[in-house]
Amino acid sequence: MSNPTPSSSHAGEGAVKPGDLVELDFELWTEAPGGQPELIDTTREAVATQASLKTPEGFVFGARPHLLGGDYFPAGIENALAKAEVGQEFAREFAPSEAFGERDPKLIELFSMGEVSRLPEMRREDAELNIGTVLTINGRRGRVVSMTAARVRVDFNPPLAGRKVRGTFRLVKAIREPAEQVRAILEIQYGRVGEFHVEVKGGTVRITIPDRSKFDFAWMAAKPRIIERIRSQLKPHTIEVREEYVTPPAKESAPAEKPAAEPTTKPEHSASPKSAEKPSPEPTDAPKA
Repeated sequence: MSNPTPSSSHAGEGAVKPGDLVELDFELWTEAPGGQPELIDTTREAVATQASLKTPEGFVFGARPHLLGGDYFPAGIENALAKAEVGQEFAREFAPSEAFGERDPKLIELFSMGEVSRLPEMRREDAELNIGTVLTINGRRGRVVSMTAARVRVDFNPPLAGRKVRGTFRLVKAIREPAEQVRAILEIQYGRVGEFHVEVKGGTVRITIPDRSKFDFAWMAAKPRIIERIRSQLKPHTIEVREEYVTPPAKESAPAEKPAAEPTTKPEHSASPKSAEKPSPEPTDAPKA
């Protein structure tokens, strides 16, 4: 685990406490069952590269917004962060009870192969059942830890339960400016904060959401949490969430082709229709007057 040089550039910004927003730089490790160190998460690209940590496409490393006392880390780690000084790095090891909890043998349960085969995820054409497969049974997610032809043993303990955790943390700065706080809340609860327009004036917070989020179910689910957190953090008079729908300009249609003009003069040798010829006078035997 690397130990970057401590920084005091932001020391003196004031004490932080649970409920404060900060920028956090960290790396968090545990020990795999084989005894090898295993990287859980980090904001440091060099550490992630060295540990071959898989990250989503487009992931950006660097200090990230963090709500002290929130639910990103277990309570023991959050409590330690809330006592830290801004700008100072510290390292600490956490017992399982302070981290992801002790392993509970009662959360390892046995199911018949018939029960497992009827689960929705096992009825897909590409479904595979192996050691480590994650199943959802009665609303609980667990991992397969052993199996026979007739029975499947599933562990519903958190994946890191029973493990010690050690971390290195640095609170880069406290986030105090109102618009920055709104952006931090958006990033924590939803992400893609660079695509939002945020304005804070007087007692009003205005958020204009990007096109890609307008029909995104994840945004619809996150919006109530974002509004509630902004209310408790900034206590604004009004929160406006704007969705702008701009009608694209109509495409100009190509002008219709005019039909070819008919000739206005008759050809010199054109014949008149017989029906238009004047009939010759009929001969008559009547005596002349």
